[in-house]
Parts: sequence; structure tokens; C-alpha cells
Amino acid sequence: MCQNYEARLRRVVQYIFDNPAGDLSLDALADVAAMSRFHWHRVFHAMTGETCAQAVRRVRAHRAACWLVQRDWPIDQIAARAGYDNPQSFARTFKKRFGMTPAAFRAAGLATAPDLIVRQGQTPMFPIEIKEIPARRLAAIRHNGAYPESGRAYEQVAATFSANNLWPQARGMVGVYYDDPDNTPETDLRADCGVEVGDDFAMPNSLSEVTLPAGRHAVLTFKGPYSGLKAAYDYIYGPWLAEAGEEPADAPSYEKYLNSPMDTAPADLVTEIHLPLAPAG
Repeated sequence: MCQNYEARLRRVVQYIFDNPAGDLSLDALADVAAMSRFHWHRVFHAMTGETCAQAVRRVRAHRAACWLVQRDWPIDQIAARAGYDNPQSFARTFKKRFGMTPAAFRAAGLATAPDLIVRQGQTPMFPIEIKEIPARRLAAIRHNGAYPESGRAYEQVAATFSANNLWPQARGMVGVYYDDPDNTPETDLRADCGVEVGDDFAMPNSLSEVTLPAGRHAVLTFKGPYSGLKAAYDYIYGPWLAEAGEEPADAPSYEKYLNSPMDTAPADLVTEIHLPLAPAG
């Protein structure tokens, strides 16, 4: 029975992510779930903590924010692609969620975010600590393609956890990013999107186990919308590594999400970027 509801949740969240400009009415989503609309709304809300309408608004806003800073599409085109009736309603809704208009958000781009420390030359800096991090075990789904599209994988993992009542065993969301998007074709980008779990967690068949080794990590704390994370990566891999005299280990960097866009304003999202380091001299 759990697998049946898991499949329904995953179909619906995949459909929302893939069709932000499509018919995302309760009737349409109930059809995707193959359940009566009178029951589907309650099932979705009980399992995810969101109404269908809240999930649609969140995914549309997330997709629009990523496109604004990572695509050169006109704003009216982004509004249409994200499922808004017109640029005016998009601007109103976006400002209510992000605290600024789409144009202002795009202008701020990757160079600014709340709580940045700016040094001479307007190069953004971020707080970084070197820590000993224990090994981590993830229940994950592999995403292939552009990183801004990885939300579809996280939605699928969340649906599995919701359908099987696994959230009490979760230790936070984690994303592992294996390739540099600046020099890797989008079609070749790879990421594992998952939830950290304990050694005693029974891995569902629909998820894959990913193990991250223990060791020294440079841990950068970023506060703000996920669309601004590229500036943090540029800093930790650029000025910080050189000035700190550190060498990266032969292991991928990953992100640990300390809160969730489901119940947190974009400006208050907190993400840790973990860069594994070679053993100390």
C-alpha cells in the first residue's frame, strides 16, 4: 500500500516540476494521482504537509528564481514558462515571496545575498570553517542534467519519505555535485539528491545508497536563495583555497540544507557547502 501511495506522490510532484505552465488544478493533479479529487487533496496534505496549491506555488517560484539568474530569457518569457498568467501577476507574486521584483532579483544576480561580507573590489566573501566531518549515508536519487533542474529529484525523494513515513529517520537533505557546470556540458552533469540517514535505516528499493567519506572539510555557510549559491562556489574554489593554502581531496563537494523552502523564506535559507580537503600537512 505504501508503494502505491509513494508512486502517486512521485508522479504528481514530477508532473508539477515538469509542467509549471500546465494545468496544475486540483482536478488535474488528482487525475495524475489516479484518485478522486475529494480524497487526493487530503492525502497529499497529510503526507507532505503542503496543500497541492502550496506545492504548485513553491515549485513555480523556485523554477522562476533559478531561470532568472541562470538563463538569459526575457522576464515575460520566464513568467510564462513558470506558469504565471502575465508578467504583472508574476512580479507581484515573486516580490511577495522573495522580497524584490524579478528584475531586481536578476540584477542582484549571483553577486549579492543577505549577510555577505564584501571586500575591496566587490568580491563576495563567505564564512568558512575547517571541520572534521564524520561519514554520511544518503538515501538518494541520481539526477543527470542541468543542476537547476535537480529539484525534480529532491521532490521524488521527498515523496518517497512522505509516502512511507520515513521523515522521523531523516537527518537533513544533502546534494552531492560531481561536475563543474562551467566546463561540463549540461547533459553530462551528475548529482545525487537525497536525505541523510543512519546506519540502521532500511533503504527503500526506489532510492539508492550513497556514502560520503569522513575527513577534513572546508564548510562554507551560505544564507539566501539557492539561486545565489554559484557565488559561494566561486569563492571557496577560488580566493579561499589559494589564501588558505589548502588542497581539495579526491572527493566531490556537497551541499547540506539546514532548513527547507517549504517553510522558510528564500532570504532565510541556510546551506552548508562542504569541500573535502586533503589531509593536513
